[in-house]
Amino acid sequence: MRRLVAALILLATAGVALPAHAEDGPVRGWTILSDSDAGADAVIAAAKPYGINHLQLSHEIVHDLREVREPARQARVNRLTRAAHDAGIAEVAVWDHSLYDLNHYPVEFRTGPGGTIDLDDPAFWEWFKQDYRDMLDLVPDVDSVVLTFIETGARVERQHSARLTTAEQKLAHLVDQVAEVIVNERGLGLYLRTFGYFPEEMERTIGAIALVRNADVKVMAKATPHDFFLTHPDDATIARIGRPVLVEYDAAGEYNGQGKIANAWPEEHVKRLRHYQTLPNVIGYVARTDRYDDSRIIGTPTEINLYALARAAEDRRVSVETIYREFAEKTYGRRAARDVAAALSKSYEIVTSVLYTLGTNTANHSRLDYEPYCSSYHRSVSGKWIDPPVTYVRHGVNRRFHFWIDVVNHLSPAACKADPTLAREAQHVLDRGWVTPGDQLTLTYLRYVLAEKDHGVRVAQSALGDVARARRDLSPEHYAQLKAYFERTVLTARLHRAVAAAYLGYRIYVRDEERRTPKMRRLIWDGLDDAQRIAEQIRTYPVPAAGGEWDWARDAAEAAKYHERISQGWDRYGGIAVPRP
Repeated sequence: MRRLVAALILLATAGVALPAHAEDGPVRGWTILSDSDAGADAVIAAAKPYGINHLQLSHEIVHDLREVREPARQARVNRLTRAAHDAGIAEVAVWDHSLYDLNHYPVEFRTGPGGTIDLDDPAFWEWFKQDYRDMLDLVPDVDSVVLTFIETGARVERQHSARLTTAEQKLAHLVDQVAEVIVNERGLGLYLRTFGYFPEEMERTIGAIALVRNADVKVMAKATPHDFFLTHPDDATIARIGRPVLVEYDAAGEYNGQGKIANAWPEEHVKRLRHYQTLPNVIGYVARTDRYDDSRIIGTPTEINLYALARAAEDRRVSVETIYREFAEKTYGRRAARDVAAALSKSYEIVTSVLYTLGTNTANHSRLDYEPYCSSYHRSVSGKWIDPPVTYVRHGVNRRFHFWIDVVNHLSPAACKADPTLAREAQHVLDRGWVTPGDQLTLTYLRYVLAEKDHGVRVAQSALGDVARARRDLSPEHYAQLKAYFERTVLTARLHRAVAAAYLGYRIYVRDEERRTPKMRRLIWDGLDDAQRIAEQIRTYPVPAAGGEWDWARDAAEAAKYHERISQGWDRYGGIAVPRP
């Protein structure tokens, strides 16, 4: 850690913050999503040693700029903005979405067909810009706005215009009206968030950005297309954007454990950061630090993700191994560092074996939910963004899979294949026969899945063993923290293995009468009984995870749903119940 620690100490003692604009130096940013005041204060207090010069306030603090009209939100935004500036953070940005819902806009402007807004009416845009002036007056110290301008509210592309004839033109015109106030009048920064559920939608977004006339507007794009999935590729559209781009990382693991289980993966963040460092239009990074409530990763083992980004941004030659060692040494002490680093370094393999199945995420924002959550089988499939759509799965399986022909076609419930989202976002997989109707799950794929889940359990237990070996060299507080972190990981891995066996076995049992054998019933009931025991351990676990979007203990209740559905009969599977063998 020597060079970075020395640099961080220098920054902390000198009160120096790196400049926040691309022309002055790289952006090093964090985002606070939670409205926990104590949590936000802790994040801001931790920022200076990391050289953070850019802070975003989003989601529960302010998701739409209009929310600052609420006195409590307005007070929170202004307090946090002052606190960040006092801590040496040069640029504080708030989030916004535009358009808002249709009812936000006066009826007098909704004169288009079907009550749509007439985008050709100059009076509407004057009202629109004054609305922004009024909102910005309420948060006078904010430096920038991060704008989501697609897939929001009334959706400007659905509004009426005889002059703006394409979705891209409407989107770009909207941005230029916002920029006229934020950039031209107020001299503030404006970042456009890119987003798309599927490649064609991303192309529309990039096309709209290309039509924006205001030259000072910047862009913020996620490190991965669509959303923060570990198996997604880098976002290939970033290189094509002719504007400064700030790349967003999710250090808190929205889909990957939310910091409540093993969530340390410097290799993931450093690899992507290294790629984006080669692009001349990339001006830096910004990383999410929580997933609501008390889930901030500052002060937890997952903080290593923030350390990795800062360290790799500071030194392009630093290795991932060095980052693990340095973080473990500075946080847990030199004597414990080797075993702690070994445990943390197993996080990626654990999570991609437990919350992912054969290369695709099968958790609902980290929550146990194989069905009815269908996004795992269409919207969130990494194969949408990879050509050819193939992956190699190790994890005790050691096979190459086609995301659609092999993984989705076999693992997807029949109902999810009929979900209109699949046709809307990936029609080509249906046209090519890659995904076919009905439940195609086989015993072979059941074995692949269980092999992978067994692997996840073994690696999680191995990581817990690493922590046990480090115990004598850890403070009591650090040992308790790491022990709980990895015990929750083991319980999660075991629960997923048990539920996967029962759920997937049940689907085969229901569809194929020849498979309704005593052996299959034992497999299903062993899974149900194991899940019931593990769920009780989770419910009574003495060190529950911090609050947040994913309620870790709630997975016990989710497991109970599978027990009820399978033992008593699941209506979407004809109400067939599996008798105990």
